[in-house]
Amino acid sequence: MTRRGTPEADLQRAVVRALRLALPRTAIVHHCANEVTEPGPHGAKRQAILVGMGVYAGFADLTVLCDGRILFLELKAPKGRLRPAQEAFRDAVLAQGFGWALVRSLDDALGVLADHGFTTRIVAPARKDAP
Repeated sequence: MTRRGTPEADLQRAVVRALRLALPRTAIVHHCANEVTEPGPHGAKRQAILVGMGVYAGFADLTVLCDGRILFLELKAPKGRLRPAQEAFRDAVLAQGFGWALVRSLDDALGVLADHGFTTRIVAPARKDAP
């Protein structure tokens, strides 16, 4: 189901469904909700509680754990841009030797699995290099 005004959420739902079909059944695909979007004092209080519980600014939208590998996926609409905290998270993850990828489409998500050596139950579509 596509909802108007939520392109990243729509993409994320499609990617989660596809990853759960493509990856071995033992794989874990996890989303960590790390932001409160409720405005005002109640939202700020809730966000402070989450930060105190370990929420990490810029944490990727999805984490994939499979066959001893970890891959972080940041999902963005076609024209979406990384925030500075997301860039810092990406840099920290890559510096530690983990996989990280920016995903803008379902084809991107499936191609990224192959790029990072994940075994899948389907054949990923051929990927076009960005200009």
